[in-house]
Order: sequence, then structure tokens, then C-alpha cells
Amino acid sequence: MSEWTWEDWSAPLVLSLKICFTASLFVAILGVWAAWWMTRKKRRGKLILETIFMLPLVLPPTVIGFLLLVTLGRRGWVGIAYEWLFNQPIIFTWIAGIIAAVVVAFPLVYQTMKTGFQGVERHLEDSARSVGAGEWQVFRYITLPLAGRSFVSSYILGFARSLGEFGATLMIAGNIPGVTQTTPTAIYTAVESGHMTLAWSWTAAIIAVSFLMLIVTGRLNETLNNK
Repeated sequence: MSEWTWEDWSAPLVLSLKICFTASLFVAILGVWAAWWMTRKKRRGKLILETIFMLPLVLPPTVIGFLLLVTLGRRGWVGIAYEWLFNQPIIFTWIAGIIAAVVVAFPLVYQTMKTGFQGVERHLEDSARSVGAGEWQVFRYITLPLAGRSFVSSYILGFARSLGEFGATLMIAGNIPGVTQTTPTAIYTAVESGHMTLAWSWTAAIIAVSFLMLIVTGRLNETLNNK
């Protein structure tokens, strides 16, 4: 343990939190929008589209990582476009870690928000429309507040899934210390190299962060229930 510095220990945790907060923000926006859009009307091909949305929940992370690698790699059109715009590849960067986290967390956020939106009584939304409220106003002041508990739960689930992501992240972001090494990949490397004390310290940090997020979720849900 003497060769490890504070920077070596904190770097994976800081990067994990950086990826999680960024990914959870994006996935919350995407998940809420997709759930709201899918629950508004009957849509052609809805079953197929929902199946696509939920696929990352059941596919092995390595399969997701492989598909992302093909799409975002230097031969994929997304990877080619990104490298042309930013003059660097997207794979093996922390941006790739964010994309992996968004993809694997999306099904949880989508399904939770879909359930929340389906629980909103339509006559309340229709009443708001009848007095001249636009769709954005109905969503902002009626639909989303009534689905508030689902929103809180979906965000926490998305954050937690992003924090624990390993397989897809390893495939497209790699495990480069100080660059793309997140806490889950750092724990894997520590266990593989026999540094059990180091692995336990990172594990304790992840448990502490997750415990804190659950406490915050409980407090927010209590507040919403009391309103």
C-alpha cells in the first residue's frame, strides 16, 4: 500500500462520480422524455420500440459494449463523425464511459417514469388543457409534479446503475489509470493483482455513496408524501 498515494486512490472514485452525475442527468432527460412520449398516445410499432428501449436491461454488458464499440469506433459512423468534429477518437475516453452509463441506465429510468406517468389521472391534465394550458405547461405543472416520486426513484436508479457499470465501460472506455479507470474497474484490477485492502477501501467508498443516495431518496419521498 505504500506505493499508492491519495491521488491514486481518489482518481477512480472522482471519475466515477463525474461520469455518474453527468450520465444520470442525460439519462433522466432522455428517460423522462421517452416515457412521456410513449404514454401520450397509442403509437404504431410501440411494442418493438419499447423492446429496443429495454434491451440493455437484459443483454450482457459485454454485448452492449461490443455494439457500442462498433458504433463509436473509428470505423463506425458515429466514431468517424466525432473524430472529424473534435479531432480525437471517442473510445477510451471518459466521454465513452458516460455513453456506456447512459445506455445501460436508460431502461431503468424509462420503465420507472413510464409507470409514474401512467399513474397520473388524465382528467387532471385535460382540465388544465380546457382552461388554455399548453402541453408544456401541463407537463411542467401537472404531469411531472404528480409523478414526482417516480422521477426521484428513476434518477436514483439511473445514478446507481451508472455508478456500478463495469462491462460496457471496460469495452469502450478501457481501464486506463488516471484517464478512464472508474471505481468498479479499479476494484477489479486491485483484486486481480492481490491488493485486497485497496479493493476493500474502494468498495467501502462505493457503499457509502450508495447509502447516502438511498437516504436522500427516502427523505425526498417523505417530503413528497407529506405534500
